[in-house]
Amino acid sequence: MFDIDKWAEILGTIRKHKMRTALTAFGVFWGIFMLIVLLGSGKGFENGVVKGFDIARNAVFMWSQRTSEPYMGLKPGRFIKFTTDDVDAIRENVPEVDVIAPRNDLGGGSVTRGIKTGAFQVFGDYPDFFKVKPMSMVSGRFINDIDIKERRKVAIIGTEVQKTLFKDDENPVGEYIKIKGISFKVVGIFKTAGSGEDIRQDAQTIFLPHSAMIQAFNQGNRIFWFAFTPKEGIEAKIIEDKIKVLLAQRHKVAPNDLKAIGSANVEEEFKRVQGLFLGIAGFSWLVSIGTIIAGIVGVSNIMLIIVKERTKEIGIRKALGATPFSIVSLIIQESVVITAFAGYIGLLCGIGLMETVGYLMRKYEVQMDFFAPPEVNLTVAVSAVIFLVFTGALAGLVPAAKAAAVNPVVALKDE
Repeated sequence: MFDIDKWAEILGTIRKHKMRTALTAFGVFWGIFMLIVLLGSGKGFENGVVKGFDIARNAVFMWSQRTSEPYMGLKPGRFIKFTTDDVDAIRENVPEVDVIAPRNDLGGGSVTRGIKTGAFQVFGDYPDFFKVKPMSMVSGRFINDIDIKERRKVAIIGTEVQKTLFKDDENPVGEYIKIKGISFKVVGIFKTAGSGEDIRQDAQTIFLPHSAMIQAFNQGNRIFWFAFTPKEGIEAKIIEDKIKVLLAQRHKVAPNDLKAIGSANVEEEFKRVQGLFLGIAGFSWLVSIGTIIAGIVGVSNIMLIIVKERTKEIGIRKALGATPFSIVSLIIQESVVITAFAGYIGLLCGIGLMETVGYLMRKYEVQMDFFAPPEVNLTVAVSAVIFLVFTGALAGLVPAAKAAAVNPVVALKDE
């Protein structure tokens, strides 16, 4: 039940000792403020790193290298060459695979259009690569199955390629570019959702149909490397191991030769990143809760001092018939008021700071490789407030119990 007299008394006590109350409340304020700032910054860091994973998070990449072990009469140092026949073999023997995207490249290819020229990364891909590395089309389309079947000499270019080879008011779609002297028709312009250096590299990339590339540049049936994703519910590690074993058998690689076939497992890398940020969040909570507890201990000590100062007053209250519960509730309520108010102000300041930083980063389009605009989780904020109310009650519990145990006769003699 709301007791206006009790609230007036609490506010009167706070006004009477403004400096002491402010210094006591600052510990709680700082703990909540740091919790919000640390968690918000950690989330911004996490979002920035995760944004850099602009490929399927269960993708596996595999490429050929040199053997390091002799096997079946073959000497070490032999370079493995994947072929288009490996694609069919993988589909037949590794049913857990969902997407197979064979890839080739020209390295830094010389690309020209009229008198304009530039050096760009040129890749030969299948349409399924779009499932491994999602891209948004600014204009036109991506490679399709007909391009592969008919070996069409078409090209999908990045935005930086467009800026280098075409005028600002010129539409590249339908125009021709020359890659190492061979003409390709531009059918699309793409951009990716990566961040930092990844965006810059992608913008300087050209995609060709894999079949057209190997024919135009005499690459035979070579495949430089693969991109895979597993079927739903299958771990990427399973297909990574099975494909390695299969390719090792097909290309006469010793079972214990770990260097002949290289691979990168994005799923495992992403799990490690998630574990890192879980640890950062845990550390943030540990530091902040430690600070809050220190503040709560300060509140409890101040309440003990208040009880000592008001011993005679409490004795008079009890002599006039005040119940132990009314004494306890008064002390606990005052403790809750101090901690809840200080914590609420800390919460507002922390959220305000994070939102301001996020707003400025978005407004001025600040791009950082490993940091995105910070975010404050509403659940965390509400949990912090609930935690404050609970700890505020605990902080006043010991002083309240001491106040309730005051003997009126002894208290009235207190000077």
